[in-house]
Amino acid sequence: MKHKKSMLLRTNLLVCLVILVGFAVTAALSYRTNYGASIQHIEQVSDLTSEDIYHQLSTAFTKPVHVSLTMAGDRLLQDFLTREPDHLQDPAFTETLRRYLDAYRQKYSYDSVFLVSTATGRYYNFEGLDRVLAPGDPENDWYYQLLASGDDYAMNVDNDEAAQNEITVFVNCKISDGQGQVLGIVGVGVRIEGLQALLRSYQETFGVSAYLIDDSGDIQLSTAYTGYQKQSFFALCPYSAGVRRQLLGWREEGEALSLWSDTKTDRDYLVARYLPELSWHLVVQRNTGSLMQGLQRQVGQTAAIIAVIIGLILLVITLVIRSYNRRIVELLQKNEQERRSVFQKATEQLFENIYELDITGDRPANQATADYFASLGAPAGTPFSQALRIVTQKQIKEEFRQGYIDTFSPQNVLDCYRAGRDTLQYEFMISTGGDYYWMRITARLIENPGDGAVHMLTYRQNIDAEKRRQRRMQRLAHTDEMTGLYTKTATQHEMQQRLARSADGPFGFFILDIDNFKNANDSLGHEFGDTVIQSFAHKLVEHFGPEAVVGRIGGDEFAALVPNCDYQRAVQLAGELVQALSYQHRTASGSWQVSASVGVSLAPADGSDFLRLYRRADAALYEVKKQGKCGFALTGEPPA
Repeated sequence: MKHKKSMLLRTNLLVCLVILVGFAVTAALSYRTNYGASIQHIEQVSDLTSEDIYHQLSTAFTKPVHVSLTMAGDRLLQDFLTREPDHLQDPAFTETLRRYLDAYRQKYSYDSVFLVSTATGRYYNFEGLDRVLAPGDPENDWYYQLLASGDDYAMNVDNDEAAQNEITVFVNCKISDGQGQVLGIVGVGVRIEGLQALLRSYQETFGVSAYLIDDSGDIQLSTAYTGYQKQSFFALCPYSAGVRRQLLGWREEGEALSLWSDTKTDRDYLVARYLPELSWHLVVQRNTGSLMQGLQRQVGQTAAIIAVIIGLILLVITLVIRSYNRRIVELLQKNEQERRSVFQKATEQLFENIYELDITGDRPANQATADYFASLGAPAGTPFSQALRIVTQKQIKEEFRQGYIDTFSPQNVLDCYRAGRDTLQYEFMISTGGDYYWMRITARLIENPGDGAVHMLTYRQNIDAEKRRQRRMQRLAHTDEMTGLYTKTATQHEMQQRLARSADGPFGFFILDIDNFKNANDSLGHEFGDTVIQSFAHKLVEHFGPEAVVGRIGGDEFAALVPNCDYQRAVQLAGELVQALSYQHRTASGSWQVSASVGVSLAPADGSDFLRLYRRADAALYEVKKQGKCGFALTGEPPA
């Protein structure tokens, strides 16, 4: 009897020891598996979230920059700043500018529109003369810093005194005369609260923190801070000097830098992108503190369960073993379901479908993927390489088919994985029974720890709206909104490209200016003035024809580059232009006599680049203005 009890005791102790060791090993493996899966989930969601925030911010700031640059090139503002010292006590003079600024504010729904004169330091906004800027006042540092820099425009975050001191992002642009002398600074302001709400929505949805920081590391925009409060990002997040250099040194446009911080406590996953139009860095941060706490709680719970099970085993060994088996299976299933549920909820908000492929085995890795291929006509058991071609023929637009196959073929996927790449991406047009639309597939390459096979997880994201937005923003960036002509920057670029090819030479470079245009705005209003600009631009396009490059380079100033135009042709064309552009413009608001002054330079005789031709033509235009306007002048002498 004693022997049996001793054997039972030894058996119980041995079984308990085996179970204890088994539980410890299982808990360690479970911890490691969940930790690795959670880290991978953090990286994937953070990378994709940073890309979406980057596109949202780029879209939000492109139009204010374009509008500010357009105002900076407006001859009306240049004329105002030139004449301002003689009208300091003239309320009507100030009122004209106030109406101008308020018209832009209302037209584009900006929170602030302002102008600063470098000659007098006067600060005007849409309510009139606000104050006079003086050095030494920290509120005015942005102004003097921009004057001292070589940049054409800059952005800063400040309180807007004209809008109840609301924190605002200002886009500030220099206004220069023909000799490059800075006459003033004009700009628009956009409230920051809407941008903070955007960043807050990503923080609440995906658990990431987003910051816009400048080259000094100061936060310009986040959910809690703005540039007005001067808070260093690296004071809040004490990363090493190496991490700081990597984040601030990353300037690859459109590309992302991903890295883990080297802090000794909770590690952060960081994704950095550079916004060149703002000269700011977007940093998306995801902290692992909550992950570690959750895993530690799980370890504690597992330890408690082990103690309970061991106590039960000492009472009834058979029941304990059965209970232990059921419990371990339940725990493993629960952990897997929770991991998949969290990942699925996060990714389904961004992606349409997620499929998994066993690339090494050339086959679908789960039933959902096999069912998808079967729905498109690939019989059960069809290798992935063949199913890929079936999907391509069924859904993808013809010009994207070969690129799709080349990107996701098993051989290319394996080659990329061996080369150290863990992500593939392809954008294409697809149809699921109706019209074609844009789709982006992002594929993550991982190694299955069970059999060492390379698996590919594909995330399908509808980007049709994003593509339409990109195309629209590209058109806005190169097209003057009022006239449909090239903007000043696009005009210079297109003309320089045409001159560099020089196959259509010689060229005639024309600058055209509407005579006394300010009178039309003052007497009949800015809306009437806009119709004058539009009709004038329409006549230019008709007269110059499709071979010429025609652009609006200022408020009422236009430029054109005409191919195959020698001296005689330039004289003839300029005379016809002066005649065609002298007409009575009528609308329901009234009528006004339009006329134009034209200055012409020739390439290559006067130069072979945009700036040189512009200066020579502008000098000729100045001579026309001195002689009474409504005429033309050419540089140089006629050929013998």
